[in-house]
Amino acid sequence: MPILVLAILFASATFLTWYFTWFGRELSDADISRYLADEKHPRHVQHALLQLQERLEKHDPGARQWYPKIIELSLNAEPEFRLTAAWAMGFDNQSNEFHQALTNLLRDGEPLVRRNAALALVRFNDPAGREVLLATLEPYPVRAPTAGMVSSTLGQGSIVSRGTLLARIAGPDNSASEVRSPLPGRINKIAAANGSALASGEAILLIDSDENSIWEALRGLALIGRAEDLSEVERYARGVDSLPERIKEQAALTAKAIQSRIN
Repeated sequence: MPILVLAILFASATFLTWYFTWFGRELSDADISRYLADEKHPRHVQHALLQLQERLEKHDPGARQWYPKIIELSLNAEPEFRLTAAWAMGFDNQSNEFHQALTNLLRDGEPLVRRNAALALVRFNDPAGREVLLATLEPYPVRAPTAGMVSSTLGQGSIVSRGTLLARIAGPDNSASEVRSPLPGRINKIAAANGSALASGEAILLIDSDENSIWEALRGLALIGRAEDLSEVERYARGVDSLPERIKEQAALTAKAIQSRIN
């Protein structure tokens, strides 16, 4: 019996932990308000934002009561809040407040926040994020935050997630700083070999965007791309490295959409 009771308690605790952290769990209005204010638990904030995104997709007028809080979170120091808020705001393309907030996020320091803002602005039929989407198709340079000696164990072609440790920089004063990946993808090129000295701001390596980011950027450019973007889009239409066929197909559709607008 004691073993059975312990097993039941363990299973119950596991289920409850999963249930209360599962983003698919529906929240009441009171829950949303409480979760949005709970910045000590980032998953609560993200859960509430994703629930609001679903309400915005359904054109629920009741969601407007939380618009000021969504905009407030788009200015928060926590990147996860900003990128989730940016994505959610794209689902009401009639809101002038969201439109302005998204335009401001195009200058955010985090590349994923800029990308989400650019994609959301496409829903507003606003091409202001076009250059951000184009940059998604090109290798992203990760730069040294400080001067010093670089050390890294990752090689060209390595798959990285957001937050993966890319390198360490040893400063002249024996200080050490970590450089972590700001986005998911694959290392395209090592710009600074192990043991080389770097000035602050010099590139350590370049990262190719992950498959989903490339696909979303191509979809966005299908609506706002220009003639000068065709060379980069057509490069993907011809096939790039080990990217799947759906990227090639989407690039071909994007190129066709751009050409139809300029002819």
